[in-house]
Amino acid sequence: MSTKEVVVGDRRSPLKIARGLGSSHSGAHHWWVQRVTAAALVGLGIWFVILVLSLLGADFEAARARVAQPWNALLMVAFLVAMFWHAALGLQVVIEDYVHTRWKEVVALVAVYFLAFLGAFAAVLAVLRIALTP
Repeated sequence: MSTKEVVVGDRRSPLKIARGLGSSHSGAHHWWVQRVTAAALVGLGIWFVILVLSLLGADFEAARARVAQPWNALLMVAFLVAMFWHAALGLQVVIEDYVHTRWKEVVALVAVYFLAFLGAFAAVLAVLRIALTP
């Protein structure tokens, strides 16, 4: 039976019929996570810009020492994780909205999440290497 067909004698309300349609379980969570990562990126982005501006004209060792400070390394890791996570969530929405062939959508989503994970992992390892190398 199609979702547009009305069965004679069906005593369910239109709301009861509509509740069974679509995926309404993960949208709110996705929306909240995207907003939380965006809010985190606002604060962390301001910190990052201040850090970069403070390093203008500094040599490599001074920049490395500044990033190696515990709070700066922690904030840098948080910034990188939030950035890659937020980017993956945003690209997921774009792919789900504009890719209409199911296998292409799945391949694109797997590629986006794989590349986001790989990028975040590599970036966090780089920061940890800077922070933990004497």
